[in-house]
Amino acid sequence: MTNALLDETMKASDVAAYLREHPDFLSDYPELANVLTMPREQGAVASLAAYQLQALRDKNAELERRLSELTEIAAENERLMHRVHDLNVAVLRANTPAIAARSVVVKLREDFATDQVRLVLFGNLTLPPAEWLQQEPGGRAGMPEFADFLAHHEPISGRLSAERLYRLFGQHAPDIRSAAVMPLGEYGLLAIGSRDADHFQPGMGTMFLKMISATVTASLARMQDGA
Repeated sequence: MTNALLDETMKASDVAAYLREHPDFLSDYPELANVLTMPREQGAVASLAAYQLQALRDKNAELERRLSELTEIAAENERLMHRVHDLNVAVLRANTPAIAARSVVVKLREDFATDQVRLVLFGNLTLPPAEWLQQEPGGRAGMPEFADFLAHHEPISGRLSAERLYRLFGQHAPDIRSAAVMPLGEYGLLAIGSRDADHFQPGMGTMFLKMISATVTASLARMQDGA
């Protein structure tokens, strides 16, 4: 009678909830540990203690994996910070706008492992011709492919459309599998491309892209002011 009543009113989830609220239950009823059936592992029935130990080991392994990932991310961020610092120093040491621009391109290619760099200048800003330089007298209106990007003033990274890639990299566009594009305020934009499809991913390194953008923008402002 009692068993039938329990079967009708109590569910397995009720028992599980009770045990969660009373984790010392087996301390009061140790004999139950000998009759409980634990999940099977490799065909053998594990004891409760062995099962809990394995669960703890699995949890520790997952925590160690996540800690390793965070450590690697921190190390990579430190390396990126050093590269951005070196870029800033190179720009500050340049005594002409042309040298400053060339220093940026060289640093981006060597220290950031990029295959193509493009500096697009708007309006009256001019530099000596170079394969990495594009002059766009029409300014923003001359780059309809990037209208929304230029309106939001935020860097983008990842896999760009074929139209955008061709606008930036021309004949090299088919080789570029991922890219990052940084706005340079009223002065233009800066793009870096890679043959590796995973080198630049959406949302990655946004802070560092903004720092690079700020450095180049400040250099262009000096150039416009005649410094």
